[in-house]
Amino acid sequence: MHIAIKSLVAGITLSAMAGVTFAQTVGKLEDQIRWRQSAYHTMAWSMARIKANIDGTYNKEQVAEAANVIQAIANSKMGALYQPGSDKGKGWKETRLKPEFFTDKETLGKVGPAFGAAANEMAKVAAGGDAAAVKAQFGKLGEACKGCHDKFRKEE
Repeated sequence: MHIAIKSLVAGITLSAMAGVTFAQTVGKLEDQIRWRQSAYHTMAWSMARIKANIDGTYNKEQVAEAANVIQAIANSKMGALYQPGSDKGKGWKETRLKPEFFTDKETLGKVGPAFGAAANEMAKVAAGGDAAAVKAQFGKLGEACKGCHDKFRKEE
């Protein structure tokens, strides 16, 4: 199981890195939006896996796997997929990115690194296996996500 998850994380990371290179040279805005949406859906699934373990029967391996996926995406340099104009258009669905993303650099400069730090800490805490510590860090990770969502994501 660990090998399969490590392979998944490596694949996502390599795909993200390849996507960044492609986005910088050829990628259409619609592709960039679709890649972003895919990464966020993968992180949402991983957050749901952690929450299910916190609320139910705790499985250290499942939590660590999910936390590692979130960490990999958080550190994948996805910022390259936020090209000017990508606040309009459609990937898998209409983008929910607000135009303020491109103008409020002060907030962006705070929420981006805060999310990365929270994701890194989540992976570290999850590896330790302490369910109470995971629950506490999961709350902090959720708040880091919310910091960006509140300012830069339109509601559906």
